[in-house]
Amino acid sequence: MAKLGRELRAQGLDITDLSLGEPDFDTPQHIKDAAKKAIDDNWSHYTPVAGYLDLREAVCHKFQRDNNLAYKPENIVVSTGAKQSLANAILSIVDMDDEVIIPTPFWVSYAAQVQLAGGKAKLIRTHLGNGYKLTPEELETAITPKTKLFIFSSPCNPSGAVYNEAELAGLAEVFKRHPQIYIISDEIYEYINYSGRHYSIAEHEELKDRIIVINGLSKGFAMTGWRLGFMAAAAPIAKACEKIQGQFTSGTNSIAQRAAIVALQSSLDATKQMVEEFGRRRKKVMELMKGIEGFRFAEPDGAFYAFPCVDHYFGKSDGEQTIQNADDFAMYLLHKGHVSTVTGSAFGDDQCIRISFANSMENIEKGFRCISEALSKLK
Repeated sequence: MAKLGRELRAQGLDITDLSLGEPDFDTPQHIKDAAKKAIDDNWSHYTPVAGYLDLREAVCHKFQRDNNLAYKPENIVVSTGAKQSLANAILSIVDMDDEVIIPTPFWVSYAAQVQLAGGKAKLIRTHLGNGYKLTPEELETAITPKTKLFIFSSPCNPSGAVYNEAELAGLAEVFKRHPQIYIISDEIYEYINYSGRHYSIAEHEELKDRIIVINGLSKGFAMTGWRLGFMAAAAPIAKACEKIQGQFTSGTNSIAQRAAIVALQSSLDATKQMVEEFGRRRKKVMELMKGIEGFRFAEPDGAFYAFPCVDHYFGKSDGEQTIQNADDFAMYLLHKGHVSTVTGSAFGDDQCIRISFANSMENIEKGFRCISEALSKLK
């Protein structure tokens, strides 16, 4: 959608981008200053595969401060983005034909990375009525003797769902009965949380050795282009991931690592200000979506996306194009409304679209005016 949007802009069309998967804020100044200093101080050589020791110590500090989780540097592997952390973890755990349970909707790379590892992604559909969150009963039913891994995100991209303490405890009870299953908890949107304290399933100490926590700096610190993610896991898993990474990319960018130390050890004031603005936009988006006929949705508790069900429009036509599914719907909005969104089928739900509010209030309001006008032509 981003590529198509750029092509249409090149043709002179005014495309409003509500597909953005990154904060529209600049990296905070103190982090940029740390990077500049690192360049001046000649941090320009190869880095350790798992990351500088003092960065891994800073990651441990972050986990203790924010999550009450005790890790040592040997448990931490720093990677070129959280996506590489995910790939490392999946490749280290999944063998040929292992089953991997993934609740839908899910971040698009999960299933693809499972396929790369030779595993079989078992997609379990969650429902709007439950806020797109998996229940313990649904999890229990999905588990088979071949189940090796469970992958989920909280807050979730694309639904914005956030699992609370009780919901995670319910899932944890199921995992206690199935000691062969590892858990990947993708917490990259941790700070962009409107429901209060972030809870990690890794807080269940009896499961901690089977849990791999994925996080990074892209969303919470507006550092998407810096490409720095990290994982926390039991030492044997971390060592396996370090070996894998050593054959793919080796150590992460040295300048980004030095800046990350400052980001993780400094005040989160800039992050909190960014999240406050996202909260204002979320409120506006909820108001605007309520004004669109047929949109059904859950209010997102985290991230910066809305995920409305749009099946009300399936079978409708403007006389030129008939909407059959979410793909058609997203393309219709792009070509007829000049608004870029993302089809839910990319995330495992073909009845929804993802709308980002990582854009200015002005563009959000403009985009929804265009959406409303385009949908009014469907009969």
